[in-house]
Amino acid sequence: MQRILLKLSGEALAGDKKMGFDEETVRGVALQVKQLTDAGIQVGIVTGGGNFWRGRSSENIDRTKADQIGMLATVMNCIYVSEIFRSVGMKTAVLTPFECGSFTKLFSKDRANKYFEKGMVVFFAGGTGHPYFSTDTGVVLRAIEVDAEVILLAKSIDGVYDADPKVNPDAKKYDEVSIDEVIEKNLQVVDMTASILARDNKMPMWVFGLNEENSIVNTVNGNFTGTKVTV
Repeated sequence: MQRILLKLSGEALAGDKKMGFDEETVRGVALQVKQLTDAGIQVGIVTGGGNFWRGRSSENIDRTKADQIGMLATVMNCIYVSEIFRSVGMKTAVLTPFECGSFTKLFSKDRANKYFEKGMVVFFAGGTGHPYFSTDTGVVLRAIEVDAEVILLAKSIDGVYDADPKVNPDAKKYDEVSIDEVIEKNLQVVDMTASILARDNKMPMWVFGLNEENSIVNTVNGNFTGTKVTV
């Protein structure tokens, strides 16, 4: 692999906590990503915002405003995670689809490619910049735009199941599943908009558990225990 896009769920960043960050978890991610960049692999990062805000669970806030709060949550996450990455010796840049003063740089494909070529880890914060689109759609969109080879979805569960394994202990885990089956059965790997975008642009996704030891490096090196979503 030469260029990958890694999606870190907000819940995974919180570790065993309900909210905020678990620094040990984030540092573990940073050390794994450093192994990849040291090997010459270009890495983009998208984070969710669920460790701070899940706007659609609120019935008292306008959806547009709720989604805007969620976008800002992902900006906070990316700034924090990028600083932990810097602390272990990587160079990083945080790009957003809207102006954030001096906190971030405005996203463009040319700017992202320039940073990748310099060996920097590029964080794509703020989703698509528009309400009604999730960070799932944001990660697929950015992966397509920057010509990533695969999306790695690091989640709090270890793959794709035919039912929620937290609710149904008999849920079956897929080793491999097509994006068409994901859409047909509404398996919720990513939301429906993101699934259709991935299918139409032939963007594969690999789903695995972030909390498994060395899971990111193992996934890239072929020792994969999650679910491959094929196109």
